[in-house]
Amino acid sequence: MTDEIDWYGPEAATFGDRVAAAREQTGMTQAMLAKRLGVRLSTLRGWEDDLSEPRANRLSMLAGLLNVSMMWLINGEGEGVDAPEAGETARRVDLEEVLADMRALRTDLLKKAETVGKMEKRIRRLMTEPADA
Repeated sequence: MTDEIDWYGPEAATFGDRVAAAREQTGMTQAMLAKRLGVRLSTLRGWEDDLSEPRANRLSMLAGLLNVSMMWLINGEGEGVDAPEAGETARRVDLEEVLADMRALRTDLLKKAETVGKMEKRIRRLMTEPADA
């Protein structure tokens, strides 16, 4: 097939996607990997959810434990895990679309929550100001 997708390249996957894929390939749970790295489970979840990234020393340990290169984790280039099997491709595309929709929704919700906070602050300020009669 000439139109092969680079499943773990920078256009198709994030750092977190690659960490999760490599972790799953090793058969480790998030809790198992976090323990082996010496980090909290919430820290590892943050990496897989693309909320944060590890420092260089943890990145090196992570790559070693997952048997992939650091560059593959960072940008999808180098030694990593194989792309999903052909039967998984359609499902993977659907999941990627849902994930993209969820990320857009999360961004929108954060903006809306910020707007609500500003409105609440404005209401509190108006409630404490003396009324002009």
